[in-house]
Amino acid sequence: MFRSLYTAASGMMAQQMNLDNVANNLANSSTAGFRRRRLQFQDLIYQNIVMPGAAATQQTVVPSGLQIGLGTRTAASEVIPLQGDFSSTGNPLDLSVAGQGFFEVTLPSGEIAYTRNGSFHLDAQGNVVTADGDPIEPSITIPSGVTSITVGSDGTVSVTIPGQQAAQQLGTIQLALFPNPGGLNTVGKNLYLATTASGDPVVGNPGGSEGLGSLQQGMLEQSNVNVVEEFIQMILAQRSYEANSRVVSTADNMMQTLNNVGR
Repeated sequence: MFRSLYTAASGMMAQQMNLDNVANNLANSSTAGFRRRRLQFQDLIYQNIVMPGAAATQQTVVPSGLQIGLGTRTAASEVIPLQGDFSSTGNPLDLSVAGQGFFEVTLPSGEIAYTRNGSFHLDAQGNVVTADGDPIEPSITIPSGVTSITVGSDGTVSVTIPGQQAAQQLGTIQLALFPNPGGLNTVGKNLYLATTASGDPVVGNPGGSEGLGSLQQGMLEQSNVNVVEEFIQMILAQRSYEANSRVVSTADNMMQTLNNVGR
């Protein structure tokens, strides 16, 4: 009886975390560049009452044994790398990556972070920065008074300066690609940090042979959260939680009946 209580409790805790993940996905359904996560589960250790392959007699062995599972746990949260839809903004500093590359951002600590959110701005010095003021890497500085800003699909940034007919190139926006983007450390603010699991980034210009993808100016990548699918996951998590809670209730009734025997 006690085994079933703890087993069902592990299922309830796992589904509670599953619902937390669904809530985070739905909360970020309007976050530019957000990639949804999906939890992965593992069964826990098994109690071997009869070990498979144990000797039944001197000539025979137990074919399957008797093992009782002790529940489940959440093992990982998998990042779904599907690209989100693009929305047109008309803002020349809004960029989206048509591919799997990440923008590089320099944090105040000097560390390089990575993001899919291409909503950039200009600071007081004309540097291209994120909404938190972190400059992109390599840095791009836009002179004051320019009449237009153009970002090519290969990341080339050029501007038109009053009094000059030819456009002036300022630099190139680079992208980074990881062998295992699911191993990146999500730190919030649409930022990721490289880890041993993600591998070292491959950095290059958009549109190259590395498979980084190309840039689209005046477009923003939306979250890849599918609201309908998240609602389905919410219903499944709720029903699984209810089923495990029913096991707890049934085990409690059985123990109550056992305690009343002989009264």
